[in-house]
Amino acid sequence: MFPLRRVGSKILEQWRAPVVAAKVHRNYSSDVVTPQPLSVLTEDELAMKDTIRKLATEQIAPLVKKMEDEHRIDDSIRQLLFDNGLMGIETPTEYSGSGCGFLTMMLVVEELSRVDPAVAAYVDIHNTLVNSLFMKLGTEEQKQKYLTKLCTEYAGSFCLTEPSSGSDAFALKTVAKKDGEHYVISGSKMWISNSDVAGVFLVMANADPSKGYKGITCFIVERDTPGLSVAKPETKLGIRASGTCMVHFDNVRVHESSILGEYGKGYKYAAGFLNEGRIGIASQMIGLCQGCMDATIPYTLERKQFGKSIYSFQGISYQIAHLQTQLEAARLLTYNAARLKEHNMSFVKEAAMAKYYASEIAQKLTSKCIDFMGGVGFTRDFPQEKFFRDAKIGTIYEGTSNMQLQTIAKLIEKEYSQ
Repeated sequence: MFPLRRVGSKILEQWRAPVVAAKVHRNYSSDVVTPQPLSVLTEDELAMKDTIRKLATEQIAPLVKKMEDEHRIDDSIRQLLFDNGLMGIETPTEYSGSGCGFLTMMLVVEELSRVDPAVAAYVDIHNTLVNSLFMKLGTEEQKQKYLTKLCTEYAGSFCLTEPSSGSDAFALKTVAKKDGEHYVISGSKMWISNSDVAGVFLVMANADPSKGYKGITCFIVERDTPGLSVAKPETKLGIRASGTCMVHFDNVRVHESSILGEYGKGYKYAAGFLNEGRIGIASQMIGLCQGCMDATIPYTLERKQFGKSIYSFQGISYQIAHLQTQLEAARLLTYNAARLKEHNMSFVKEAAMAKYYASEIAQKLTSKCIDFMGGVGFTRDFPQEKFFRDAKIGTIYEGTSNMQLQTIAKLIEKEYSQ
């Protein structure tokens, strides 16, 4: 197994360093710099990508059907992810993380999604939301207490959505009432990923409803805290192995030192970190699209009708060419957003574009692949139907497609109004 902690040490330095021109051409009037293609990866990134592909193919793939049927990620797979540093990809090594860059993390999510998007979602949400919030907002004491365990022992959950607040994410009814040096949290959260196995929860609750969304504060709540309960996992259309549950807070008492970041800034944190998460969703979508194509194209080359392969018919091959072009466009949008984020540049619009386009294409591509397979594509004997079901969530979680379009439209308006 390629030791993942070796590959991450140079990533951030490489991508944050000033871009060095690969070649300069003389053009009579000026010097023209030839930039590197977006799809060019460093040796470390390629090593990580190859390692994860091998790990997913050899160790995760044999258990995909079992996990799908049981609606849970197998314990051996969870341990595999911890053992290989995938539960702390971007987390610094001093907290037992792998110390890699953001693009590397997206490559990991993409490769896992080629085999099982449910496992990829588990890794993605844990890294881009929970670990990232601790890394950027936590005190040193909070980091020492939780980050190491998040990288080596247990998953975390991000608790924002409620039964009455979906796209209107800040219309929260969960409250946190001050009581001396403590806060008492009451309310319920819905569609909480990884909550079936999470050891710690980051809970958005309103500590001062009179201030509206500016009272929303992020609290750290450990699983065994009295009053916290997790309902049974939802039975979902897709990514079935990824645990999604309601989480209830019945007068859950936490010390004021459990506030993550600043009081009243929870709304800001949620909005900001969900932008990172949207790049992760885009990575999930391009990964599952590639996995679906990898399972479909060989079949079209081998399947004979009217004396020749069905791929040789333009009605099939031209559609595949079109889909592959759209997939590559989605991949480039995703890589671009990831690199902008890694360079600490503005990436909100690009993240929304990547998530919107990749998730919409994923629905179309997986549906077409079932068509290409014919009747067998409609059975569970082939992976296309699972990819098709797994793709649907991409247009819903961490912001629906309409919410992405709203974000893109607002930013376009802002650009042209200055």
